[in-house]
Amino acid sequence: MIARSPVATIHREAGIPGTFMGFPRAGGRPGIRNLVVVLPLVAGAHVVAQRIAARVPGTIAVPYLDDGVSGREDESMTDRVLIGAAAGPNVAAVLMVGLADDGRGTRIAGEALRRSPGRPVELISIDGSGGSLKAIVAGAGRAKSLVDLVSDARREEYPVSELIMAAECGGSDATSGMASNPVVGVAADILIDLGGTVCFSETTEMMGAEHILARRASNDAVARRIIEIVANVEKAANAVGATVAGGNPTPGNMAGGLSTIEEKSLGCILKGGTRPVQGVLDFAEPITGRGLWLMDTPGHDAVSVSAKAAGGSHLNVFTTGRGSPLGNAIQPVMKVCANAATVASMSDNFDFTAEAIIAGRATKEQLGRDLYRLVIETCSGRPVAAEVIGHHEFAIHHIGVLD
Repeated sequence: MIARSPVATIHREAGIPGTFMGFPRAGGRPGIRNLVVVLPLVAGAHVVAQRIAARVPGTIAVPYLDDGVSGREDESMTDRVLIGAAAGPNVAAVLMVGLADDGRGTRIAGEALRRSPGRPVELISIDGSGGSLKAIVAGAGRAKSLVDLVSDARREEYPVSELIMAAECGGSDATSGMASNPVVGVAADILIDLGGTVCFSETTEMMGAEHILARRASNDAVARRIIEIVANVEKAANAVGATVAGGNPTPGNMAGGLSTIEEKSLGCILKGGTRPVQGVLDFAEPITGRGLWLMDTPGHDAVSVSAKAAGGSHLNVFTTGRGSPLGNAIQPVMKVCANAATVASMSDNFDFTAEAIIAGRATKEQLGRDLYRLVIETCSGRPVAAEVIGHHEFAIHHIGVLD
C-alpha cells in the first residue's frame, strides 16, 4: 500500500473531483461500464460470438481473429488474456463460446470467477450445441438472460482510489512528446496523488529512456527489472537479425517530426507522469497495486491496449499525433491529440485536444487538470468517441514459433 501523497489535499481544495459514479461488483473493484461480453475462446468461435452479439442488444462480442498459439508458454499467455477479459471490472457478465467441451473453457471460466467472485459466467461450445447455427441460437438465449440479469444495475459513488487508468500512445509525432503525453502525465499524477492507479506499457518505446524510468523506481529490484525488459526486447530483435532502432521511429513517426528511437521514447514515457514506478508487470498480468506501474508489452497499439484492459484497467487514455481510431471491446479508449491538422482531419475520433499548448495558449498543468476531469466524467458514464462509433478492437500477443 502506498502512502497517499500530501498534495492530494491541494488537488481537492482546487476542486479536483475525488469520486466517480461506478457500478458495484461483488468481490472486486467497481466498473465504469456494465458490459455483457460474448467471449470466443478460439478463433473458430469468433463468427458464432459475433452473430450472438448481433442478435442480442446490450452485448458486445470480443474479437478473436488469430489462433496462432504455439507452445505451453504462449497458451498460458493467451489464457491469461481471456481470463482477464472475462474478469475485467467493466464486465458485468460474460458468455464464453468454445469450440469443444475439452475442459479449457471450464478452466478459464473458473479462473475468471476466482478473480471476480459473483460474476455471472455462462459457457457454451459449438460441438456441444450441435454446430454453429444451433450454438448461435442457444447462445443468444443465454446472452439475453445475462442482459436481463444485470440490466437493473445502478451507478453508485466511489472514491477515485478505486480507478485504474491505462495510458497508451500510438501514431506518435512531435506534438505527442511536446504536449499530449505531458498532459496525460499530469492527469496520471493527479489520479495517483488521490490514491488511484496508472499503468503504461510499450517496452519498445522505452528504449533510450529506460535509465530515466529506472531512476524513478521504488526500489533497486524494480530498477533492474526496467532495464532488463528493455534489454530483452533488443535481444529478441537481434536474434532474428534486426534491431529495435531499425524499425523505430516508423515512417509515420518520422513524417511527424521524430528523428530517433530515443527522441520517441523520451516523449512516450511522459504519459506516465512523474510519480515513482512501483513495479513491472508481465503481459496482461493483473494490476493489483496502487500508484504507477509498467507493463511489459510490445508497441503494437491494439495488443498493448488489450493487455492493460485484460490486466484490469478501467479505461485507456490514448495519445496520437498522426491519428488513430482504435477502441477496445471491454473499456473506453479516450483519444488525445495536439496536432491541429490531425484533429481537423479526424475530428470524429478525438475526445480531448492539447493544441493550445502548441499554440502557447495553455500549460500542461492547466490541460492536465481538464483532462483528469474528463477522465472522471468518462468513468461516470460519458461515452468516448470510440464507443459511440463502435470501435471494439481486441488483440492477443503471441510468442514462440508460429506455424
